Amino acid sequence: MLGKSIRIYLADASVSGIKHAELVNWTGQAISCPRSRLPELSKWPEVSRPGIYFLFEGKHLDEGALAYIGESENVYQRLSDHDRKKEFWQEVVVFSSKDENLTKSHIKYLESNLVTTAITAGRCKLENGNSPPESALPRADRDSMQEFKQNIGMILGVLGYPILEPILQTRISEEVSALITDIDQDATISSFPELTLKIGDLVAKGNVTDEGFVLRSGSEISLNPTESIPNNAKLKRETIIAEKHGEQRGKYFVLSKDFLVSSSSLAADIVAGYSKSGPQSWKDSNGNTLKELEERALKGGIAL
Repeated sequence: MLGKSIRIYLADASVSGIKHAELVNWTGQAISCPRSRLPELSKWPEVSRPGIYFLFEGKHLDEGALAYIGESENVYQRLSDHDRKKEFWQEVVVFSSKDENLTKSHIKYLESNLVTTAITAGRCKLENGNSPPESALPRADRDSMQEFKQNIGMILGVLGYPILEPILQTRISEEVSALITDIDQDATISSFPELTLKIGDLVAKGNVTDEGFVLRSGSEISLNPTESIPNNAKLKRETIIAEKHGEQRGKYFVLSKDFLVSSSSLAADIVAGYSKSGPQSWKDSNGNTLKELEERALKGGIAL
């Protein structure tokens, strides 16, 4: 897979201000703006044309964070309306075309696809509800918009909003990808080894990822935490249970979705209900601990 270059212009030399981002050799462009600076966008012609926009509750897509995906033939006018009617958002990212070739049909098609992808990724709570209907486009235009969508996801991720990215990412070598001829571009193939944590008859599954550690759907969590449980694990457990990311089955709470946390130890603490070493507790199918796998990877110069 070839690398990509993204240029980001800081309008006032501030990382928290308005930013203009573009992918080299791509006709699309992005403008990121804090809500407090929204009036300044009126001076940017890039947002007064047809485009797609994302409203975000905060700087990070924490579990349960709100987001909204929309389209408009004049994005700035639509954002002015959202400023009056939608309270949750604090940041907007707008995508438009440099050559002004995005039509109403194009942006409606993109909106539908982006909402569906974001719901599937499950990174945040979309205010959209159901996916809007997909507009009809010729085959060539559909392919062009699928590429546009991929680039949108790439720039969003660089700006700190991986809303379109599955929690378990694909990591495929060029040799392997060359052998795959009919894979869906949105599909993921995880090359990370699945790890297991067992405490008595309790069983949890997980994966190491570039962002942290993913507790897999179907993992069991003890319902009897001890007083020694770290506070961050206690809060995560309470969030998981309160927001019903699973259900109680007997003496355990069983996850109904993948749940991303910062480390293997935090994942182990959540599962066990007390402080537990993640590198020593999570094991692969051959009984190797995560610590052993990490040490081997370092010696061999390979990624997990």
